[in-house]
Amino acid sequence: MSNNGFAMLALAYYAYEDLPKDMKEFHLEYFEEAVNYMLKHPKIKGPGIGLLGHSKGGDLCISMASFLKSITATATVNGSIANVGATLRYKDITIPPLGFSTKRIKVDQTGMADIVDALNNPLEGPNRQSLIPVEKAESHFLFIVGMDDRNWKSDFFATEASNCLQAHGKEKPEIICYPGAGHYIEPPYFPLCSASMHLLVSRIVVWGGEPRAHAAAQVDAWQQIQTFFNKHLNNKQNGRQNKL
Repeated sequence: MSNNGFAMLALAYYAYEDLPKDMKEFHLEYFEEAVNYMLKHPKIKGPGIGLLGHSKGGDLCISMASFLKSITATATVNGSIANVGATLRYKDITIPPLGFSTKRIKVDQTGMADIVDALNNPLEGPNRQSLIPVEKAESHFLFIVGMDDRNWKSDFFATEASNCLQAHGKEKPEIICYPGAGHYIEPPYFPLCSASMHLLVSRIVVWGGEPRAHAAAQVDAWQQIQTFFNKHLNNKQNGRQNKL
C-alpha cells in the first residue's frame, strides 16, 4: 500500500517482542495510542486516518472505528462484527469474546478441521454482549468477503453490519463478495493458504478457497481497497497520490 502513496503503520498486538504472548485480553487504549501517533505524524494529511484489518484484525478495526475518534475509512477482509477470541476493554467498557462450541467442529479423514460453524450466533441471547457497537462509528466501511471462508461466516457478519448501520441512519457500507475465495485474501500473487495451524483451536484447520477464484479475488480486492481509501481519505475516485 505504501507504494501507492499511502503512509502505513503495521501494528502488532500480541506475540511480538514485549507484547502479550497469548490472545487473552486487549485494551483499546493501546490502539488509540497508535491512532494518535499517526494523526500527529508530519506525513499524515488528516484530519482522519484509515484502517485495514483481516480476520481478528478486522473486528479490532471495527472496534476502533466504533469507539475512537478520527477514523475516516475502515476496510476489513473477512472480519467479524462480534468480538472474537479475547476480552476487549476500553475505559469502563468490557466486551466479552463470542462463545463457541467444539461440538460443531467437523474433522475430515486427514485430521483437518472445518470450524466455520463453531462460533455462536452473536444475534442470539447472551451472545449479543459480544457484538461490537458498529452503529456508533462515523467511518465509511468496506467489507471484503470470501464466500468460501471456512474460518467463520464472513458474509453473514458483513450483512449484519450493513443492516445495523442502516437501521441507525448511517451510510450503507460497501460489501464486495468473491465466490470461491477463502479466508486468507492477501495481496496479489500470494499463494493460497488452504489450511494451517489455528492458534486458538490448536489444530490444523481448513481456510477455504479455490485456487483460481481465490487468486483472482486477491488481485481485485487489492485494487478495491486502494480505490476505497483513495475515495474517502483524499476525495479522489481514481487518484493514486494519497496518504493513509
